[in-house]
Amino acid sequence: MSNVIVNRVAEFLKRFPPFSFLGKEELICVAQSVEIQYLEKGEILFRQGEAARPHFFILKEGIIHLVENSQNGEEIREVCDEGDVFGVLALLGKRPYLLTSKVIENSLIYAIPVNVFEKILEENSRVALFFAAGFAAGQVVVRQDLSQGQKARSEFKNASGDHSLLIFSDQSEVNISEKVLRCSPATSIQSAAKQMADGQVSSIVVCDEKGFPLGILTDKDLRSRVIALGISPENPVSTAMTCPVITRKKQDGFSDLYLTMIRHRLHHLVLTEDGTEQSPVCGIISDHDIFLSMGNSPAVLIHGLMNTLEIREMRIIRDRAEQMLQYYLENEVSMEFVASVMTEINDVIIRQALQISKKQLKPEYPEMVNTRFCFLSMGSEGREEQLLRTDMDNAILYEDLPNELRGKATEYFQKLGEGVVEVLLACGFDPCPGKIMASNPEWVKPLSDWKNYFSDWILHPSPEALMKVSIFFDYRAVSGRKALAEELTQHIYGEIGKKQVFLNFLAQNALKNPPPLGFFKDFVVEKSGENRDQFDIKSRAMLPLTDLARLLVLSHQVVGINNTFRRFEKLCELEPANAELFSQAGKAYEILMRMRALEGLQNRNSGRYINPKSLGKLQRQLLKNAFTPISELQEIVNIRFQLDYFRR
Repeated sequence: MSNVIVNRVAEFLKRFPPFSFLGKEELICVAQSVEIQYLEKGEILFRQGEAARPHFFILKEGIIHLVENSQNGEEIREVCDEGDVFGVLALLGKRPYLLTSKVIENSLIYAIPVNVFEKILEENSRVALFFAAGFAAGQVVVRQDLSQGQKARSEFKNASGDHSLLIFSDQSEVNISEKVLRCSPATSIQSAAKQMADGQVSSIVVCDEKGFPLGILTDKDLRSRVIALGISPENPVSTAMTCPVITRKKQDGFSDLYLTMIRHRLHHLVLTEDGTEQSPVCGIISDHDIFLSMGNSPAVLIHGLMNTLEIREMRIIRDRAEQMLQYYLENEVSMEFVASVMTEINDVIIRQALQISKKQLKPEYPEMVNTRFCFLSMGSEGREEQLLRTDMDNAILYEDLPNELRGKATEYFQKLGEGVVEVLLACGFDPCPGKIMASNPEWVKPLSDWKNYFSDWILHPSPEALMKVSIFFDYRAVSGRKALAEELTQHIYGEIGKKQVFLNFLAQNALKNPPPLGFFKDFVVEKSGENRDQFDIKSRAMLPLTDLARLLVLSHQVVGINNTFRRFEKLCELEPANAELFSQAGKAYEILMRMRALEGLQNRNSGRYINPKSLGKLQRQLLKNAFTPISELQEIVNIRFQLDYFRR
């Protein structure tokens, strides 16, 4: 591959985990080994039940469905879009494919050789843990953006250690089976298989006379090493077992045991008294045991959501996600990781809601089935920052159609949006007070109308327009044709380029909220209404930071970064002179997010209003410290955009 192509492949890969966790040399090495494959609509990349190939895949362009053949016929289990990693069973366990990959649109994929990636998987724990959730849940696809792997921050406690890769909750120990099926190496294969069948287990540990493990025979070994090769079942089990056997201590922590299974692609892990193969066997763990014991982990919750279209079940799972959220918040897990997990859960609910709504509308609108559209999340969910089920902001963008189809499209997408919003409401999300939802005809429009909206807001930045900009500029494509959203983004930046003064208006709007502390360095609280004497953490602290981050990123013409954490991280790169301030602003935003979420969970509300008197001394000081970057950023914006002159 020429250097130009290698660099382009590397640039693409580094946008998506787990490749974003790689160093430059590792990334180039992977990019050099990539096989670029073009697939035409209707092709099958791999089929359910086929042996895993020596590659796994990442989708560069197009759409690929992963479908399962069941008693009910063919069911779509996942829709792969740009950046999705799939076919990972070649990497994790080398089992046959569980699903069939169908090419829905002409697609371009990068095939990555397993042998190139295996060393990285073994040495890079961040990469190994990225694949962990999908492995445990038996999933083929590992969704992107589950975690950016940022280190945990400890502003609430002086906690040590990096919890940013924690993916389990309510998990102190895995369910270890102490009744281990054993046999001697001289036992016949047939006899060992009968013991496994009688015990209804999938493995038997081969031990010497001292009870020390020599190897293990599993269902997979019986298939691949005995039946497939025509070996006589009368042969001793030692001829078919996997050896040497990898062992660990029963007392080892859950994460260590699980990571061992991931790194070595084990379906069974043998436990011995001292953790070595030179001591007696005392237990065994299977990947099935781990899956069942993971409780409210992201893998289990997402797996559950992806496998149900029952709204009641979806609500129950989303309720359980809130329990997981509380665990994460109380244990100081990185807020970026927490937000990414909750975003993925919310996104899966939206995708399932779309499936429900589309299925209901298909008989009435068959001509709309293949119409390109994109479901947009906006506001905090668009920024991947919605932890609680606060009010939703969403919309639908669809392709421009011929005149004869416009009426039908208007009806169809209006009903589609209404269906999705109904599901989200049933799952516990609050409606938007301003009715900025996909159930509102004003926000269900073809691409040309959306372009006109943004052009008007940018060219005529009235107070109402600027208010909408603060919500709509943070849109994110959750499902559908993301290329439509990208085209809209390019249009927006083109319009801003024509009218740079728009940024001055946006800057003025970003400074409308004064710093959250009054003259006497106390909290600025509400003066009247039902929230009197309470502090509005959203409007007075979080909103100024999101507005300032958005403004500064827009001023640099940066495309594709909506998240406030990542905006401040990018600004650190773009403006090294202000890197320390931007870094502090990102940390401050994490503190505010955590505090609001904990407040909301405790009081079963949005967490927006906090009673300062209920805060302890440490919390009050921590919150005040989080306000410091706001006034400094506002001063920079005031000078940079010449707002004193602009106001004259």
